Amino acid sequence: MTTILCDILDAKTLGALIAFYEHRTFANAVLMGINPFDQFGVELGKDLARKMDQGGSRFDASTQGLLAAAGYA
Repeated sequence: MTTILCDILDAKTLGALIAFYEHRTFANAVLMGINPFDQFGVELGKDLARKMDQGGSRFDASTQGLLAAAGYA
């Protein structure tokens, strides 16, 4: 897992982040021989994002730290 926190998010930084994640997803899929866009993973991501957005859910210490750094805790 990779986490990147940016102080300033401008067009150049956002473009670089999108390109990074697209390339990372594709490269990992090729190496593992899987479909990275399967529906189960998409639904799990949506469920976790809802839990984070609603608050009140407990996550592991690492995730709690990242949520606090991003202003969600």
